[in-house]
Amino acid sequence: MEANKQKIMSNREVKASAFTAYFGEPENAAKLFAALEGEEVKPEDIIYTTLEGVLFVARKNDMAFTVKNKILVISEHQSTINYNMPLRSIIYYGRTMERLIEPKKIYREKRIPIPMPEFYVFYNGDEPFPSESIMRLSDAYLEKTDNPMLELKVKVININLPIGHKLLKQCRPLYEYSWFIQQIKNYMSEEKNLDTALTKTIHDCEREGIMVDFVRKHGTEAVNMIFTQFNMEDALEVRYEEGFEDGAEKGELVNLIRQVSKKLQKGKSITQIADEVEESPEKVEEIVQAIKTANTTDIEKIYKKIQEMQKD
Repeated sequence: MEANKQKIMSNREVKASAFTAYFGEPENAAKLFAALEGEEVKPEDIIYTTLEGVLFVARKNDMAFTVKNKILVISEHQSTINYNMPLRSIIYYGRTMERLIEPKKIYREKRIPIPMPEFYVFYNGDEPFPSESIMRLSDAYLEKTDNPMLELKVKVININLPIGHKLLKQCRPLYEYSWFIQQIKNYMSEEKNLDTALTKTIHDCEREGIMVDFVRKHGTEAVNMIFTQFNMEDALEVRYEEGFEDGAEKGELVNLIRQVSKKLQKGKSITQIADEVEESPEKVEEIVQAIKTANTTDIEKIYKKIQEMQKD
């Protein structure tokens, strides 16, 4: 089996959500695999095969990695559960196989060994959902049969801290991530302000020893991941996440405007800002121009000004 390295995105190359960035650490992925599969593995056994923009269009909150003879495809849901995950998963797996296997090999008589796929969704949204559930591709079939020739199952696990799924006890990194998200939710319900909630949660992480290395390593990048994640969850409808509208792109641009505006107020140059937010100088310059033209710090008005400038 040969991987086409130009087509497979390593977990480091994808603009990750906090979830995929955290479990993009092989040590955490190995512990997650052990909890899910009941088999201890080493971090060096983890080989990421994450594809960009297949399960989710704008947010990279899906990930895949091979471990020995298995390939795990995992995604995170923070809004409503999407019942098309089996369909998305089969597309994801098919595209993964296209990249893992040399095209000419499938026409040879000799059987090609492939990793056994397993599909998981971790849910931590606010709507009531069972501790664990199974979705089946056959549930979507127009013609029902007891034994369909093609089936794909996705295990959905509710990782909300109050639910107390056993996986949280078996996997410390997953527990810490769920704790992290729960703290943000708790502060959001009190403060109604995401910036304040994030600041307090980061402080709590330091005090309680939760995700400390991750927060220190990623710094403001980790905060931006969460801000974008929660901002889109609060402001956008589910159809935006699925790519039917451009709302998710708006969420990312709004977050970028917010970052650029703050750094501009500190007197930083376009080049400095572009380097710090990991965007092109041209993109940053466009935002700076919109800020100056709109003559306001109101993010929504700046966003509208950018839309106007792009139309001209």
